[in-house]
Amino acid sequence: MTIEFPEPQTMAVSGLTEVVAANAQEIRETVRGKLKEHPDVTRLDFDLSNATFVDSSGLGMFISLQKTLRERSGTVRLLHPASNVLQILELTRLHRVFEIVP
Repeated sequence: MTIEFPEPQTMAVSGLTEVVAANAQEIRETVRGKLKEHPDVTRLDFDLSNATFVDSSGLGMFISLQKTLRERSGTVRLLHPASNVLQILELTRLHRVFEIVP
């Protein structure tokens, strides 16, 4: 997992191959730690172009971070999800919660 700050108010997370029970808590804690270090961040971008699978724990992690960003009047964007990941987001109607960038 790589975390970058391409713009002053944007944190970008990339390099995720799966967002599942085995790593969702670690991702959440790492991202929250970086958010505490950067209180000006209002947009969190997850590059999902390499992610092949997201399970319910991963979805819960995205929702949890969305709540954190909402407290800052911010948002979470999911970038370039694979078709199977997009299908999970649509089946759970989370494509209405997150901004999805194809």
